[in-house]
Amino acid sequence: MSKTIIVSNRLPIRIEREDGKLAYKTSEGGLATGLGSIYKEGDNIWIGWPGISLENEEEDEVEKELMNRNMRPVFLTENEVQEFYLGFSNQTLWPAFHYFIHHMRFKEEEWEAYKKANQKFAEAISKWIEPDDTIWVHDYQLLLVPEMLRKQFPNVTIGFFQHIPFPSYEVFRMIPWRKKLLNGVLGADYIGFHTYDDMRHFLSSCHRLAGYSYNRNQILVKNRLVEVDSLPMGIDYGKYADSASSQLAKAKEISYRDSLGPQDLILSMDRLDYSKGIPGRLLAFERFLKEYPEYQGRVSMFLIVVPSRDQVPSYKALKEKVEFLVGHINGKYGTINYVPIHFFYRSFPLDDLSAFYRMCKIAMITPKRDGMNLVCKEYIASRETQDGVLILSEMAGASKELSDALLVNPNDEAQMVLSIKTALEMPVAEQKRRMNIMQKTVQKYTIFQWVDLFIGNLKNLKERQESMATKKLNDRLKKELITEFKAAKSPLIFLDYDGTLVPFHENPEECAPDAELHEILSKLSKKAEVVIISGRKADTLELWLAEFDIDLIAEHGIKVKRSGKQWDENEDLIGNGWKDDARGIMEFYIQRTPGSFLEEKEHTLVWHYRKVEKGLGDLRSRELSSHLKHFMSNKGLDVIDGDHVVEVKPSAINKGKASLERIKGINPDFIMAFGDDRTDEDTFEALADKAHTIKVGSGFSFAKFAVENHEEVRSLLKEMIDAK
Repeated sequence: MSKTIIVSNRLPIRIEREDGKLAYKTSEGGLATGLGSIYKEGDNIWIGWPGISLENEEEDEVEKELMNRNMRPVFLTENEVQEFYLGFSNQTLWPAFHYFIHHMRFKEEEWEAYKKANQKFAEAISKWIEPDDTIWVHDYQLLLVPEMLRKQFPNVTIGFFQHIPFPSYEVFRMIPWRKKLLNGVLGADYIGFHTYDDMRHFLSSCHRLAGYSYNRNQILVKNRLVEVDSLPMGIDYGKYADSASSQLAKAKEISYRDSLGPQDLILSMDRLDYSKGIPGRLLAFERFLKEYPEYQGRVSMFLIVVPSRDQVPSYKALKEKVEFLVGHINGKYGTINYVPIHFFYRSFPLDDLSAFYRMCKIAMITPKRDGMNLVCKEYIASRETQDGVLILSEMAGASKELSDALLVNPNDEAQMVLSIKTALEMPVAEQKRRMNIMQKTVQKYTIFQWVDLFIGNLKNLKERQESMATKKLNDRLKKELITEFKAAKSPLIFLDYDGTLVPFHENPEECAPDAELHEILSKLSKKAEVVIISGRKADTLELWLAEFDIDLIAEHGIKVKRSGKQWDENEDLIGNGWKDDARGIMEFYIQRTPGSFLEEKEHTLVWHYRKVEKGLGDLRSRELSSHLKHFMSNKGLDVIDGDHVVEVKPSAINKGKASLERIKGINPDFIMAFGDDRTDEDTFEALADKAHTIKVGSGFSFAKFAVENHEEVRSLLKEMIDAK
C-alpha cells in the first residue's frame, strides 16, 4: 500500500535531556499541526532530525520510540549540526534567501557538510521508500535531497516546499554552488513557494543559471515535467480562535491586565533573527514616543523574542543589540508607574499566547524579509471581538493576502511611526471592518487546505506526467495505424514543417522541399486531406507548397489558406503596436551575439541563434527570453523558447486553436498530427481525444507516440501512401 513520507530538517518532536533521561516534547509549530493529519495516518511517516546528538546505544532506544509515533530519525553528529545546520544552512542560505548579503559566508567545508547531511537524509528515506510512495521534502536545509532521490528512484513522486523566501537571480547567483542547488530542487516533480514573487525568482534562476527554459510555471527537466507554484501557508484557525475564546485565556488576560495597568499594548513577537527587523521596530517605537509625547505613559510595547541560534555570532550580537535598545528606551521614557517595553526572551505556551493576542490592541509584525509569517494570522484568528489593528511589513509573504492590515515598509521609520499613531487612533468600526475581512481570508485558507491543495496538485501533476509519457512507435503500433488509415474514408493529417518533414538548417531559407518530400506530399494529398501547420511566414509556405493540393496554416495559425483559395487572417489577432518594443530588445541582443538574426513575420518576431557559438547562444537566449517575458507581460503575447529560436507571438494564436478550427464542421474518420517542438504540444493537447498524435524527437509530450526524426516521419508517410 502506498504511503506519504514527510521529510524535514526537524521532526515534529524534540528530544531533551531532563534529569539524565530523554524527554519527548511535541512541537507546536504550524507545519507540525498541518501535517499531523498526514503522518499519523496508516503507514505514513515523518523523517527528520530529533534535535539532539546521541550516543549509539541511545540512538537505538530513540528509533524504537519514534517508530511507535510514525517517525523515523536522522541522527546528526555535533560537527554535522555545526557545519551543515548552523554553518551552510544558516550562514550561507538563510542570509542569501533573506537578502542579508553582508551576513553571507562561503566555506567549502560547510558546503561539503551540507551535501553529506543531505545524502544522509536521502539514505534514511531510501530505507522506507516503496514504488508508489509520495515524498514531501521541506525547506532550504534539504535542497539537494530531491535530486538524490530521483537518481535512485527515477519514477517516484516527489514534492518540495520552501518555507522561506527565494531571492532574486542577482542575489542567488552569488552562491558558488548555485547550479547544484537548483538541480537539487528540480529533482522534485512539484515545487511550492509561499508567494508568486518567490516562484518567479526561482524560475528566473533556473533559466539564467541552470539553462532550463520554462513555459508559464512549467520546466522540462531531462524529459520530466516539473511544475512550480505559489501556495501561501495558513494556520489552524479553529485552534487559535477556540483557545482565545476559552475561559482560561480570558482569565489570564484579566490577570495580566491587572499587573500591567491601563496602557494600550502593542504586541511584537518574533524568533530571534536579523530578518525580523526587531531593532528597527524598537527605534520606530522610541521615535513615536519622542514625536508624540502625549502617548508616553499610555502605550507600551509587549516584546516577545523567542530564542534561536544565539550561539551563532550574528545572532548573539543581535540579542545584545535588542537588550541594549530595550534598556535605553525604558531608561529614557520609563517611570515608576510606566514601563515602555515589556521584554521577554523566551517562548510561551498557547494559553499565554492567546491571552497576549486578546489584550494587545495592536500587533506590530514588521520583518525586513519573511517567507510568510504566521504570527500575524494567529493574532487575527484570536481577535474574538473583531477589533484590533495589524501593522504588517509589506516584505512578509502574508502581506499579499492581508491587504487590510496597515502595510508598511520596515525600512521607512517615519512610516512605521505614523502607522502606530494611525492604529491607536483608528475608530473601532474601521478596526472591525478590516479585521472581519482578514478573518474571513485566514479562515478560508487554513493549514489543512494548504496541505490538501499541495498533495492534490502533486498527484494531478504526476497523472499529467504519465499522460505525457510518449510511447515509441514500434512496428506493431505502426501497422495498427497504417491499417486504420487504409480503412478510413475521410482521413485528415496535420504536418508541422521544420524538424518534422525537413531537418533544421543553419539558414532557414534552405529548407525548401526536396524531391522525396515533393513526391510524398503529391501522393499523400491524393489519399487524405493534408494540412501543413507551421510557424513559417505565409509567403514562404506559399512559395514552397502552393503547387500541392493541401491546406496551409502559417505563423502558428495567424494565417490560413485552404487549398485553391486565398489567405485568410485570424480574427482574434491583436494589433502590432508591441512590435517596436520587442524588436528593440531583440536587436540589442543581435548586436551582442554574432551569428544571430531577426526574422520578422507580419504578426510575430523570431530571434534565431542556430549559427551562434553554442555556449554563447544558450546564454543569450536565456537572457533574451527573460528580458522579453518581463517586458511583454500583460500584453497578450507569448514568448516561446523553440529549437534555436526565441519567438514572440500573440497569445490568442496557437497551433492547437488552429487545428480545432480546421476540423470544425467536418467529420474525418481518421486524424493524425505530427510535430517536433513546444508549439506542436498545443496541437497534441487540443486533439488529444480526436487524433493519433506523434512527436518527432525525445521528451515528454502530449503526443501518444514518438518517432526519432524527420526521416522516420517520411518513412511512415510513404508506408501509409503505399497501403491505401
